[in-house]
Amino acid sequence: MGMDFFTVPTISFKILYVFFIIDHARRKIVHFNVTEHPTAEWVVQQLRNAFPFDSAPKYLIFDRDSIFSVRVKQFIKDMGIKPKVISYKCPWQNGVVERFVLSVRNDMLNQMIIFNEEQMRDYMKQYFEYYNNERCHLSVGRDSPNGRETLNKPFKSARIISLPRIGGLHHLYKWEKAA
Repeated sequence: MGMDFFTVPTISFKILYVFFIIDHARRKIVHFNVTEHPTAEWVVQQLRNAFPFDSAPKYLIFDRDSIFSVRVKQFIKDMGIKPKVISYKCPWQNGVVERFVLSVRNDMLNQMIIFNEEQMRDYMKQYFEYYNNERCHLSVGRDSPNGRETLNKPFKSARIISLPRIGGLHHLYKWEKAA
């Protein structure tokens, strides 16, 4: 698994920090949260929330960001996780995380204006549901991280309907019985 932050400016020029943890094997977003003021204690709490009841992974890959302080690294070790810190200025060593940031920017953030933390959290929740359940990923055989149902035309009179996702930026298409 890997974890990282990315930043998003608001319309009032505040900077929001989006923290996320992604499973490298299935490209699944395991946990996320948004804050205006990240601290090491906040990151520790996010790790507690992400891995309750001994569900921690064997390894956790992250960069050399100062927020991942000695306190955070020690907490990761105390959870029984082996921390893997990537080399200085080598983002390709955690390429899954970096590719996800590019995806969220291209799929959503470059097309919208963010007003506040609450709105950002709501849009990120919608995006992660779309990303984990419906978005195709080449790395998992053109499936979604949670797996998705493929539908054949159920009957001759069926028609396709469009279900908007993330405020209409993306759509899910399904068969519906025609009247």
